[in-house]
Amino acid sequence: MAISELDLPTGVVAHSLADAKRMAEVMADGVAKVLDYAVHTHGIASLAVSGGRSPIPFFEALSRRELDWSRVQVTLADERWVPPSDEASNEALVRRYLLQGPAAQAQFLGLYSPADTLAEAARHAAEVLTGLAQPIDVLVLGMGEDGHTASLFPGSDNLAHALRDDCPEPCVPMRAPSAPHERLSLSYPILASARTQYLAIQGLAKLDTLRDALSADALQMPIRAFIHSPLEIYWCP
Repeated sequence: MAISELDLPTGVVAHSLADAKRMAEVMADGVAKVLDYAVHTHGIASLAVSGGRSPIPFFEALSRRELDWSRVQVTLADERWVPPSDEASNEALVRRYLLQGPAAQAQFLGLYSPADTLAEAARHAAEVLTGLAQPIDVLVLGMGEDGHTASLFPGSDNLAHALRDDCPEPCVPMRAPSAPHERLSLSYPILASARTQYLAIQGLAKLDTLRDALSADALQMPIRAFIHSPLEIYWCP
């Protein structure tokens, strides 16, 4: 099956790239263009990215793009509730691969805090996010083979609340089926209001997941909540 064969909603655009390196470069070009436009139009640009290993080539490519990085804010779509010194930290990943060279001038707004409880950490992250230029200019999401995105996992007790159109919290405590279980995720309203939204996936298994999500309920496959305009999907084998 090719991504062009999917019956995507109106306004959702799909791109098929030859490999991960090419996809990273094309996405970096597009994201840099949007961020540059936001800087020149609004004086500041905001970018929210996802963690995991797959985005590393994209992070490295974007870090090489010429931008007024001092006017760019970077945050995370989600975070594992572990300190940045932990190998599982998304913040550590972004600092290691994106906030390098000229991109080190960007302002990073992290979600993690060493709070007493996950709920308290989510409240602290919400306070941090008051400093983020909103709506977010560029959101880059990934997707798991179970249909989760950010840290919005099927079966999580807080999922229905986090996916509410009117969810009042910008950041919500979530639990994942895999370790580290305790997570923080931006909620649906702050994610779905992003001006430009990308979904990056690799491999035939993820393509099958995306196909299944098109006819699924968002509580079973949370990525379904985000498959609407404006969304650009980038895929490579």
